[in-house]
Amino acid sequence: MADVHNPIVRSYNMSQIKGKDTAPELRVRSWLFSHGYRYRKNDKRLPGKPDIVLPKYKTVIFVHGCFWHRHGCKYTTMPKTRTEFWETKFSRNVERDQEHVRALEAAGWHVIIVWECEINAKLFEITMHRVQNELEKTLVNKGELL
Repeated sequence: MADVHNPIVRSYNMSQIKGKDTAPELRVRSWLFSHGYRYRKNDKRLPGKPDIVLPKYKTVIFVHGCFWHRHGCKYTTMPKTRTEFWETKFSRNVERDQEHVRALEAAGWHVIIVWECEINAKLFEITMHRVQNELEKTLVNKGELL
């Protein structure tokens, strides 16, 4: 099936896809801030420029889009055209994500991944309580919360 847009329109549409400050990231950050967590955004000094960095907890949070990072849920679709290109692109995204996680963990960081599909109305509170529990565990492991 041919693309419904010409190359100029398709290029423009793709250029409008944000890499940071996405709606899912904003929702997660808003929840964290309202619950007293303080963080930095997109720290370039860390591998992968994590979406959220919580230095007190030595924890980073990546808010991954299911489509781009290949979660495996219903949003992980494959474009019908140029499938070889997309397979290569998605494969490299997943490899890069794994490289970043390994590098962060090797540097002593705890890594939490929140998927876009986990931020919908039904799962959001459950997801954020999972994140909160993981953050509290890091403090217990550091001996700061007993």
